[in-house]
Amino acid sequence: MTLLLNGAPQEIAAGTLAEALAELGYAGRVVATAVNGDFVPARKRAEVTLKDGDRIEVVAPMQGG
Repeated sequence: MTLLLNGAPQEIAAGTLAEALAELGYAGRVVATAVNGDFVPARKRAEVTLKDGDRIEVVAPMQGG
């Protein structure tokens, strides 16, 4: 299926947000996620089923000063 990952089209085979993050190389990383504009906490990612055309936002925390 094709999703929009941070605004760019991305082809994935995963069915859930947790699977998609693993497939996209985010497994084990601390990130914030949203699907179609709704925040998804880490503990709920395995429950979120993805559909073709969904918009996924993945944001990693930044350090700085």
